[in-house]
Amino acid sequence: MEHKGIFLAYLKSRWRCGAVCALFAAIGGTVFYLYGVETEAMLYAAGLCLLAGTALLAGGYPRFRTACLERRAALKNLPVTAGELPPAATPAEADFRAMAERMGEVYDQLVSDTERSRREHLDWYAAWVHQIKTPIAVMQMTLQGEDTPEHRALGTELFRIGQYAQMALNYLRLGEGASDLVIRAVDLDGVIRQAVRKYAPQFVSKRLTLRYEGTQERVLTDEKWLAFILEQLLDNAVKYTAAGGVTITVTAGKVLRIADTGIGIDPADLPRVFEKGFTGYNGRADKTATGLGLYLCRQAADMLRHRLWAESEPGRGSVFCLDLHTDELGVE
Repeated sequence: MEHKGIFLAYLKSRWRCGAVCALFAAIGGTVFYLYGVETEAMLYAAGLCLLAGTALLAGGYPRFRTACLERRAALKNLPVTAGELPPAATPAEADFRAMAERMGEVYDQLVSDTERSRREHLDWYAAWVHQIKTPIAVMQMTLQGEDTPEHRALGTELFRIGQYAQMALNYLRLGEGASDLVIRAVDLDGVIRQAVRKYAPQFVSKRLTLRYEGTQERVLTDEKWLAFILEQLLDNAVKYTAAGGVTITVTAGKVLRIADTGIGIDPADLPRVFEKGFTGYNGRADKTATGLGLYLCRQAADMLRHRLWAESEPGRGSVFCLDLHTDELGVE
């Protein structure tokens, strides 16, 4: 079908030539007729002209087809370099080729400028996040100097500010592909306890219980990014749990489960909780929800090849499951 389309396009491109030939033939035939040339001689001459025209038409088709296929191949494989463009056969094609080369140069310059601008913005945001950690740490130390309800409340909010700053930094790193991965066998119990200790004040502040009996499992992962996922899941559990508590378990199949007794997730929202910016019914009720925490968890889990999913029932809590069984990863 493709060659048929090329052949039809070739005939359409040569219709003017055919029309001119027909005009010349009509003029010649008229002149021959007026001068009384025999009909047989006229037909003989017309047959020779038709044969020559057909031969010229057939001879030009292979080159036309080759050039057409080359142009279509270049179009499918855009962007291409100037050397990959088909050669120009006519002055018009040479002009179009020159225009395409110039447009390619302009495009490359725009891409370069955009990438440089993006890198500058990312570097500035990363530097800002690192710098904001210092005053946050100073304020936390100041608030720890006196144990009062007001200081504990301020400490909780300051902790959340620090987590949002860290989330912004990890968002930037994930967007860059997180080239700092270090995949190795990790003691899962140590990572879980580190995250639990970090969120212990939040559990105490909301009077929530935490159940975790420990595990001997070792998993192949990046310790820093796994800790980030666990912290985000704990943050989500604490945020949407007003009473009861959180239970952390690790199955024999290396599936980490974080279950809470919170408000749960609406069944209509459950398939979309890991989408970027999606807050759902619970997020609309909580005006501070950004819809980024679970999205970043999924991005980090996918990067580590860990499967992450959620189970929930409204009013009875949620369970977030992280499958840490990863045979296909290699140790670096």
